[in-house]
Amino acid sequence: MTMHYGYIGLGNLGAACAGCLVKAGFKVTVYDLNPRLADPLVAMGATLADSAEALAAEVDHVLTCLPSPAVSERVLRAMLPAMKPGAHWLEMSTLGRDEVLRLAGVAAEAGVRMLELPVTGGVHLAQHGKITMLAGGDRDMFDLHHGAMEAMGDRIFHMGPLGSASIIKVITNMLAFIHLKATSEALMLARRGGLDLGQAWQAIRASSGNSFVHETEGALILNGSYDIAFNVDLALKDLGFALEFGREFGVPLDLASMTEQTYVAAKAAYGGQAQSPMIAKLLEDLLDTDLRAPGFPARLE
Repeated sequence: MTMHYGYIGLGNLGAACAGCLVKAGFKVTVYDLNPRLADPLVAMGATLADSAEALAAEVDHVLTCLPSPAVSERVLRAMLPAMKPGAHWLEMSTLGRDEVLRLAGVAAEAGVRMLELPVTGGVHLAQHGKITMLAGGDRDMFDLHHGAMEAMGDRIFHMGPLGSASIIKVITNMLAFIHLKATSEALMLARRGGLDLGQAWQAIRASSGNSFVHETEGALILNGSYDIAFNVDLALKDLGFALEFGREFGVPLDLASMTEQTYVAAKAAYGGQAQSPMIAKLLEDLLDTDLRAPGFPARLE
Protein backbone atom coordinates (compact mmCIF):
# COMPACT_ATOMS: atom_id res chain seq x y z
CA MET A 1 0.00 0.00 0.00
CA THR A 2 2.60 2.54 -1.11
CA MET A 3 0.24 4.75 -3.12
CA HIS A 4 -0.65 8.12 -1.69
CA TYR A 5 -4.28 9.04 -2.40
CA GLY A 6 -5.92 12.42 -2.23
CA TYR A 7 -9.63 12.63 -1.43
CA ILE A 8 -11.66 15.75 -2.26
CA GLY A 9 -15.25 16.07 -1.05
CA LEU A 10 -15.93 15.05 2.54
CA GLY A 11 -19.70 14.92 2.67
CA ASN A 12 -21.42 11.91 4.20
CA LEU A 13 -20.30 9.48 1.51
CA GLY A 14 -16.89 10.94 0.78
CA ALA A 15 -15.89 11.06 4.44
CA ALA A 16 -16.94 7.44 4.91
CA CYS A 17 -14.93 6.23 1.89
CA ALA A 18 -11.87 8.32 2.76
CA GLY A 19 -12.03 6.92 6.29
CA CYS A 20 -11.97 3.38 4.94
CA LEU A 21 -8.80 4.15 2.98
CA VAL A 22 -7.13 5.52 6.11
CA LYS A 23 -8.20 2.51 8.20
CA ALA A 24 -6.82 0.18 5.52
CA GLY A 25 -3.38 1.74 5.88
CA PHE A 26 -3.22 3.96 2.81
CA LYS A 27 -1.55 7.34 3.04
CA VAL A 28 -4.41 9.81 2.50
CA THR A 29 -4.54 13.59 2.12
CA VAL A 30 -7.99 15.17 2.20
CA TYR A 31 -9.63 18.47 1.28
CA ASP A 32 -13.07 20.05 1.53
CA LEU A 33 -14.32 23.61 1.36
CA ASN A 34 -15.43 23.05 4.95
CA PRO A 35 -12.19 22.04 6.69
CA ARG A 36 -14.04 20.98 9.84
CA LEU A 37 -15.38 17.98 7.93
CA ALA A 38 -11.81 16.69 7.83
CA ASP A 39 -11.34 16.70 11.61
CA PRO A 40 -12.37 13.05 12.21
CA LEU A 41 -10.17 11.89 9.32
CA VAL A 42 -7.17 13.87 10.54
CA ALA A 43 -7.68 12.29 13.96
CA MET A 44 -7.47 8.90 12.24
CA GLY A 45 -4.20 9.78 10.49
CA ALA A 46 -5.12 11.64 7.30
CA THR A 47 -3.43 14.90 6.31
CA LEU A 48 -5.49 18.03 5.53
CA ALA A 49 -4.53 20.05 2.46
CA ASP A 50 -5.13 23.79 2.14
CA SER A 51 -6.65 23.55 -1.34
CA ALA A 52 -7.50 21.15 -4.14
CA GLU A 53 -4.40 22.33 -5.98
CA ALA A 54 -2.13 21.70 -3.00
CA LEU A 55 -3.60 18.23 -2.54
CA ALA A 56 -3.14 17.37 -6.23
CA ALA A 57 0.51 18.37 -6.15
CA GLU A 58 1.22 16.16 -3.16
CA VAL A 59 -0.49 12.85 -3.94
CA ASP A 60 -0.10 10.07 -6.50
CA HIS A 61 -3.79 9.85 -7.46
CA VAL A 62 -6.92 11.84 -6.64
CA LEU A 63 -10.42 10.65 -5.73
CA THR A 64 -13.36 13.05 -5.77
CA CYS A 65 -16.88 12.72 -4.40
CA LEU A 66 -18.78 15.91 -5.19
CA PRO A 67 -22.42 17.06 -5.33
CA SER A 68 -22.82 18.05 -8.98
CA PRO A 69 -21.18 17.88 -12.41
CA ALA A 70 -20.45 21.61 -12.23
CA VAL A 71 -18.53 21.19 -9.00
CA SER A 72 -16.68 18.18 -10.39
CA GLU A 73 -15.55 20.21 -13.39
CA ARG A 74 -14.50 23.17 -11.27
CA VAL A 75 -12.42 20.98 -8.98
CA LEU A 76 -10.93 19.06 -11.92
CA ARG A 77 -9.79 22.22 -13.70
CA ALA A 78 -8.29 23.56 -10.48
CA MET A 79 -6.25 20.45 -9.74
CA LEU A 80 -5.15 19.39 -13.24
CA PRO A 81 -2.18 21.80 -13.54
CA ALA A 82 -0.81 20.54 -10.23
CA MET A 83 -1.22 16.79 -10.69
CA LYS A 84 1.88 14.64 -10.95
CA PRO A 85 2.81 12.95 -14.25
CA GLY A 86 0.99 9.63 -14.49
CA ALA A 87 -1.60 10.61 -11.89
CA HIS A 88 -5.13 9.23 -12.21
CA TRP A 89 -8.45 10.86 -11.39
CA LEU A 90 -10.98 8.51 -9.75
CA GLU A 91 -14.38 10.21 -9.88
CA MET A 92 -16.88 8.82 -7.38
CA SER A 93 -19.58 11.44 -7.97
CA THR A 94 -22.77 10.51 -9.82
CA LEU A 95 -22.43 12.02 -13.31
CA GLY A 96 -24.25 11.56 -16.57
CA ARG A 97 -22.45 9.51 -19.20
CA ASP A 98 -21.91 12.52 -21.48
CA GLU A 99 -20.38 14.46 -18.61
CA VAL A 100 -18.09 11.54 -17.77
CA LEU A 101 -16.83 11.39 -21.34
CA ARG A 102 -16.45 15.17 -21.64
CA LEU A 103 -14.57 15.54 -18.35
CA ALA A 104 -12.39 12.54 -19.21
CA GLY A 105 -11.47 14.45 -22.36
CA VAL A 106 -10.58 17.55 -20.33
CA ALA A 107 -8.38 15.42 -18.07
CA ALA A 108 -6.76 13.65 -21.02
CA GLU A 109 -5.69 16.97 -22.54
CA ALA A 110 -3.64 17.51 -19.38
CA GLY A 111 -2.23 13.96 -19.50
CA VAL A 112 -4.47 12.60 -16.72
CA ARG A 113 -6.52 9.43 -17.10
CA MET A 114 -9.93 9.04 -15.50
CA LEU A 115 -11.66 6.09 -13.85
CA GLU A 116 -15.33 6.65 -13.06
CA LEU A 117 -16.21 5.00 -9.76
CA PRO A 118 -19.76 5.71 -8.59
CA VAL A 119 -21.00 3.67 -5.64
CA THR A 120 -24.34 2.38 -4.45
CA GLY A 121 -25.76 0.98 -1.22
CA GLY A 122 -25.92 3.95 1.12
CA VAL A 123 -23.72 5.82 3.55
CA HIS A 124 -24.25 3.26 6.32
CA LEU A 125 -22.58 0.58 4.18
CA ALA A 126 -19.82 2.95 3.10
CA GLN A 127 -18.92 3.56 6.75
CA HIS A 128 -18.17 -0.15 7.11
CA GLY A 129 -16.35 -0.57 3.79
CA LYS A 130 -19.20 -2.60 2.38
CA ILE A 131 -20.56 -0.37 -0.34
CA THR A 132 -20.88 -1.58 -3.95
CA MET A 133 -18.40 -0.01 -6.37
CA LEU A 134 -19.14 0.39 -10.09
CA ALA A 135 -16.04 1.13 -12.12
CA GLY A 136 -15.82 2.32 -15.71
CA GLY A 137 -12.55 2.83 -17.56
CA ASP A 138 -9.42 1.06 -18.70
CA ARG A 139 -8.79 -2.35 -17.16
CA ASP A 140 -5.22 -1.55 -16.14
CA MET A 141 -6.47 1.36 -14.03
CA PHE A 142 -9.13 -0.85 -12.45
CA ASP A 143 -6.47 -3.41 -11.57
CA LEU A 144 -4.04 -0.79 -10.21
CA HIS A 145 -6.60 0.71 -7.84
CA HIS A 146 -8.36 -2.52 -6.90
CA GLY A 147 -6.73 -2.53 -3.47
CA ALA A 148 -8.17 0.90 -2.69
CA MET A 149 -11.56 -0.22 -3.95
CA GLU A 150 -11.41 -3.29 -1.72
CA ALA A 151 -10.78 -0.98 1.24
CA MET A 152 -13.93 0.99 0.46
CA GLY A 153 -16.30 -1.69 -0.83
CA ASP A 154 -16.95 -5.41 -0.74
CA ARG A 155 -18.65 -5.83 -4.13
CA ILE A 156 -16.68 -4.37 -7.00
CA PHE A 157 -17.71 -4.45 -10.66
CA HIS A 158 -15.76 -3.38 -13.73
CA MET A 159 -18.67 -2.37 -15.96
CA GLY A 160 -16.60 -1.66 -19.08
CA PRO A 161 -15.22 1.51 -20.71
CA LEU A 162 -15.79 5.04 -19.48
CA GLY A 163 -19.49 5.84 -19.41
CA SER A 164 -20.58 2.31 -18.54
CA ALA A 165 -20.60 2.86 -14.78
CA SER A 166 -22.65 6.04 -15.06
CA ILE A 167 -25.42 4.12 -16.83
CA ILE A 168 -25.65 1.31 -14.27
CA LYS A 169 -25.39 3.76 -11.34
CA VAL A 170 -28.33 5.75 -12.68
CA ILE A 171 -30.29 2.50 -13.18
CA THR A 172 -29.68 1.37 -9.60
CA ASN A 173 -30.66 4.76 -8.18
CA MET A 174 -33.78 4.87 -10.36
CA LEU A 175 -34.84 1.50 -8.97
CA ALA A 176 -34.16 2.64 -5.40
CA PHE A 177 -36.41 5.70 -5.78
CA ILE A 178 -39.18 3.64 -7.36
CA HIS A 179 -38.90 1.08 -4.56
CA LEU A 180 -39.08 3.88 -2.00
CA LYS A 181 -42.31 5.19 -3.47
CA ALA A 182 -43.68 1.65 -3.53
CA THR A 183 -42.76 0.86 0.07
CA SER A 184 -44.26 4.16 1.21
CA GLU A 185 -47.57 3.27 -0.41
CA ALA A 186 -47.43 -0.29 0.92
CA LEU A 187 -46.84 0.87 4.50
CA MET A 188 -49.68 3.37 4.23
CA LEU A 189 -51.98 0.66 2.91
CA ALA A 190 -51.08 -1.49 5.91
CA ARG A 191 -51.62 1.42 8.32
CA ARG A 192 -55.02 2.36 6.89
CA GLY A 193 -55.96 -1.31 6.85
CA GLY A 194 -55.54 -1.44 10.62
CA LEU A 195 -52.38 -3.57 10.72
CA ASP A 196 -49.59 -3.24 13.26
CA LEU A 197 -46.96 -1.41 11.19
CA GLY A 198 -44.01 -3.10 12.84
CA GLN A 199 -45.45 -6.52 12.09
CA ALA A 200 -46.39 -5.42 8.58
CA TRP A 201 -42.81 -4.26 7.94
CA GLN A 202 -41.49 -7.61 9.17
CA ALA A 203 -43.98 -9.55 7.04
CA ILE A 204 -43.07 -7.60 3.90
CA ARG A 205 -39.39 -8.13 4.70
CA ALA A 206 -40.00 -11.90 4.75
CA SER A 207 -42.08 -11.86 1.56
CA SER A 208 -41.58 -11.87 -2.19
CA GLY A 209 -42.37 -8.15 -2.09
CA ASN A 210 -39.26 -7.31 -0.08
CA SER A 211 -36.53 -4.94 -1.26
CA PHE A 212 -33.29 -3.50 0.07
CA VAL A 213 -35.03 -0.12 0.23
CA HIS A 214 -37.90 -1.53 2.29
CA GLU A 215 -35.44 -2.97 4.80
CA THR A 216 -33.42 0.25 5.11
CA GLU A 217 -35.36 3.39 4.21
CA GLY A 218 -38.64 1.76 5.19
CA ALA A 219 -37.29 1.43 8.73
CA LEU A 220 -36.35 5.12 8.79
CA ILE A 221 -39.85 6.07 7.68
CA LEU A 222 -41.33 4.10 10.55
CA ASN A 223 -38.98 5.88 12.95
CA GLY A 224 -39.93 9.27 11.53
CA SER A 225 -36.37 10.50 11.05
CA TYR A 226 -36.30 9.76 7.29
CA ASP A 227 -32.53 10.31 7.66
CA ILE A 228 -30.79 8.35 4.92
CA ALA A 229 -28.16 11.11 4.35
CA PHE A 230 -29.39 11.62 0.77
CA ASN A 231 -31.57 14.57 -0.15
CA VAL A 232 -34.42 15.32 -2.55
CA ASP A 233 -32.28 17.46 -4.87
CA LEU A 234 -29.84 14.58 -5.39
CA ALA A 235 -32.73 12.21 -6.12
CA LEU A 236 -34.12 14.61 -8.71
CA LYS A 237 -30.69 14.92 -10.32
CA ASP A 238 -30.36 11.14 -10.64
CA LEU A 239 -33.93 10.67 -11.90
CA GLY A 240 -33.23 13.33 -14.50
CA PHE A 241 -30.24 11.32 -15.71
CA ALA A 242 -32.42 8.18 -15.90
CA LEU A 243 -35.11 9.90 -17.94
CA GLU A 244 -32.48 11.31 -20.31
CA PHE A 245 -31.19 7.78 -20.89
CA GLY A 246 -34.77 6.63 -21.48
CA ARG A 247 -35.21 9.19 -24.23
CA GLU A 248 -31.81 8.43 -25.75
CA PHE A 249 -32.26 4.65 -25.74
CA GLY A 250 -35.95 4.71 -26.66
CA VAL A 251 -37.13 3.10 -23.42
CA PRO A 252 -40.40 4.32 -21.86
CA LEU A 253 -39.81 4.83 -18.15
CA ASP A 254 -43.32 5.24 -16.80
CA LEU A 255 -42.53 4.44 -13.16
CA ALA A 256 -39.44 6.64 -13.14
CA SER A 257 -41.45 9.52 -14.58
CA MET A 258 -44.17 9.15 -11.94
CA THR A 259 -41.57 8.90 -9.20
CA GLU A 260 -39.86 12.06 -10.44
CA GLN A 261 -43.14 13.94 -10.09
CA THR A 262 -43.44 12.69 -6.50
CA TYR A 263 -39.99 14.10 -5.77
CA VAL A 264 -40.92 17.39 -7.43
CA ALA A 265 -43.88 17.56 -5.04
CA ALA A 266 -41.64 16.71 -2.08
CA LYS A 267 -39.24 19.50 -3.01
CA ALA A 268 -42.10 21.97 -3.22
CA ALA A 269 -43.39 20.84 0.18
CA TYR A 270 -40.18 20.38 2.17
CA GLY A 271 -37.31 21.85 0.13
CA GLY A 272 -34.52 20.28 -1.87
CA GLN A 273 -32.38 19.57 1.18
CA ALA A 274 -35.11 17.41 2.74
CA GLN A 275 -34.27 13.74 3.15
CA SER A 276 -35.19 11.54 0.19
CA PRO A 277 -37.54 9.21 2.15
CA MET A 278 -39.71 12.22 2.95
CA ILE A 279 -41.71 11.38 -0.15
CA ALA A 280 -43.52 9.11 2.33
CA LYS A 281 -44.44 12.19 4.37
CA LEU A 282 -46.31 13.55 1.35
CA LEU A 283 -48.68 10.61 1.73
CA GLU A 284 -48.80 11.01 5.50
CA ASP A 285 -49.71 14.68 5.15
CA LEU A 286 -52.27 14.04 2.42
CA LEU A 287 -54.10 11.41 4.46
CA ASP A 288 -53.38 12.94 7.89
CA THR A 289 -52.06 9.52 8.93
CA ASP A 290 -48.59 8.92 10.35
CA LEU A 291 -46.42 5.89 9.64
CA ARG A 292 -44.75 5.58 13.03
CA ALA A 293 -43.94 2.30 14.76
CA PRO A 294 -41.80 1.68 17.86
CA GLY A 295 -38.39 0.04 17.78
CA PHE A 296 -37.08 1.37 14.46
CA PRO A 297 -33.76 3.26 14.17
CA ALA A 298 -33.27 6.97 13.44
CA ARG A 299 -30.09 6.20 11.49
CA LEU A 300 -28.79 3.05 9.85
CA GLU A 301 -25.68 1.52 11.41
